[in-house]
Amino acid sequence: MRTAGLALAALALAAWGLLGDVFRDAEGALAASACVPLALAAAAALLARAVARGWAAAGTWLALGLVGQALQLQLYHQGTGVGYPHLWPLGFSGLRAVAWAGLGLQTMLVAPAAARRAGPALRALAGRFGPWRLALLAAVLFLAGTKLFRPAPAYALELVLVFALHALQLATLLLGATALPDGVVDRWRALAARVLGPEGDDEVAPARLDRFAWTLAAWAFAAAAFLGWAAYQHHPHVPDEVAYLLHANYLADGRLFLPPPPVPAGFDVDLMFLHDGRWYSPVPIGWPAVLAVGAWLGVPWLVNPALGAASVLLAYLFLSEVAPRRTARGVALLLAFTPWATFLNMSLMTHSLTLASALLAALGVARAGRPGGTGRAGWAWLGGVGLGVVGLIRPLEGLIVAGMLGLWGLGLGGRRLRLPAFAGLVLAAAAVGALGLAYNAALTGSPTKFPIMDYVDEVYGPGKNSLGFGPDKGLAWGGLDPFPGHGLRDLLANTNFNVFLLDFDLFGWSTGSLGLLLVTLVLTRLRSLCVLERWMLATITAVVGLHALYWFSGGPDFGARYWYLLLVPCLVLTVSGLRRLGDALFPGEAGARSRARLLAAVAVLCGWSLCTYFPWRALDRYRHYRGMRPEVRALAREHDFGRSLVLVRGERHPDYASAAAYNPVDLEADAPVYAWDRDAATRRALLEHYGDRDVWVLAGPSVTGRGFELVDGPRAAAELLAQPGEAR
Repeated sequence: MRTAGLALAALALAAWGLLGDVFRDAEGALAASACVPLALAAAAALLARAVARGWAAAGTWLALGLVGQALQLQLYHQGTGVGYPHLWPLGFSGLRAVAWAGLGLQTMLVAPAAARRAGPALRALAGRFGPWRLALLAAVLFLAGTKLFRPAPAYALELVLVFALHALQLATLLLGATALPDGVVDRWRALAARVLGPEGDDEVAPARLDRFAWTLAAWAFAAAAFLGWAAYQHHPHVPDEVAYLLHANYLADGRLFLPPPPVPAGFDVDLMFLHDGRWYSPVPIGWPAVLAVGAWLGVPWLVNPALGAASVLLAYLFLSEVAPRRTARGVALLLAFTPWATFLNMSLMTHSLTLASALLAALGVARAGRPGGTGRAGWAWLGGVGLGVVGLIRPLEGLIVAGMLGLWGLGLGGRRLRLPAFAGLVLAAAAVGALGLAYNAALTGSPTKFPIMDYVDEVYGPGKNSLGFGPDKGLAWGGLDPFPGHGLRDLLANTNFNVFLLDFDLFGWSTGSLGLLLVTLVLTRLRSLCVLERWMLATITAVVGLHALYWFSGGPDFGARYWYLLLVPCLVLTVSGLRRLGDALFPGEAGARSRARLLAAVAVLCGWSLCTYFPWRALDRYRHYRGMRPEVRALAREHDFGRSLVLVRGERHPDYASAAAYNPVDLEADAPVYAWDRDAATRRALLEHYGDRDVWVLAGPSVTGRGFELVDGPRAAAELLAQPGEAR
């Protein structure tokens, strides 16, 4: 009866969360607050399962932690604007008050039980790793809990609150894991051995793509594609994405650049450059060229989900060349379920292609260097292609990958490549990189001068966007660049911003995401690290070190995105941290069951994240992110705009940028042409040029406070020109 009652409660709570008006926003869309009843539904289902299978006590703790994470997320002030998640201001009204009350109740239930176990657990950790290392771990986790901000008292309070909430969820998790009956743990241990491979098997055995890998890749694709459709609405949101899409569209049309728009002021879009009689996007060509394939097929929004799936497969193949099977499979699992990767794969940003290309390069080098001469030079050539593509997408990251794989190929930290293979790696990378140089020459007249540098020098000032330190660096982007110029304090602030985002977004765990990784980096002596761990640490150092030369941290869009090449190293060190923690605290066969409990706890954390963090982040953050909305598509279909001029009122971003994404490549085509109703002079020039078209007028989100709305049309251009005050 209890099981049936809990199952019915789960269904009722899910229906309430999905259908209840209280969990809808002003436009009737599902709001982030719906995550609370949905988490309650998942908790009731979990508890029903636990009661039916005889582990009700553990199920109660784990269900409590699941709801606790959902409540914890409701305390964060995030929203769709450009900013970082914060607990401040606290507020004690509405759902936030309910969240604090619920977390207070959780604390009352957890604290007494956890207190009885805390002393022995801390003594065991201190005895194994040393009190100073343990204190350093706690300090790093404490400082990673939130982003630096002013005023200092509010920042200090948020640090304390976040650390306390992380500790509460960790205690709840460990109470649940330790309460699991031995029989359940034994079954879990057997399942883990079947999926991940037997524990203790350190043999490195290159793998083929099996059902395990294909299943994870299919999940990665489906999750990103679903979020791209349901939350991101297959519409660009970041200014960069608009430029990437426009760039891809004209590349798919067979053009390297466009003629000047008929009224430049009416087609002004960020990262579209009118220079020397040509109009083009100045961003590097690598990503737009790949996105052009999706644009040509009519599904550009599915390119990154496909690349995310490819990254899962490539990471699995690469790691199987250099790590035991259990490590390779564990990293592939985490990669398929990390929200950082999933949300980037949902977007139109460059980073999914960068990661996939870097993994292809690493796989090529690893296979070319197989021991005993079994590697083939062809793999090195393929690796060189991947390396060259990274350089075509993000040149700085191409330099990082080239340096790391070049050292590996020379035998430093990896298997040394034979001369033909190393030459193939270099020649293939150079051949692909030459395409970028030719592209630079076609647009700037010099193969070594990137169009993006031309653009920034002209729009913002010479040298503003270059690497290095000095008072002239940076574009003065408000809170995203807190200090003028680029110096030591900028470096420290940018590092803090990205470390916080890693802790927040890497796994979306309510305990913080960096704990197990720091077990490897902080609690483990450097000389005891294996070759792979040292190589991952070196990669992290290279990425963080070279990006320290740049004035911008990358901002809050999609986590620590400028550090995205850290993803696989972070996953490897997380898996390593889990293994090291288990081996240190529960050695030998006698500790096998306890190590299985630790592994189960990590699986539970991932389950909590899937049930709470993924929907919360999608609904609270990425739907209509930065004010970008796709209603223009629906209005064009509903009113059959046809061959017309559509004037868009509002700001350059988000209003006009949202509409400009749907412009045809040819601004004289028999299709709707979207132009910015910028001012009276621009409107008049547009109406005169497109005098033979019907005219529609849209008000953008910054004007309506909602979505796009049709305010006029269809009208003849001559009629609007004849009206006094035609500027609006």
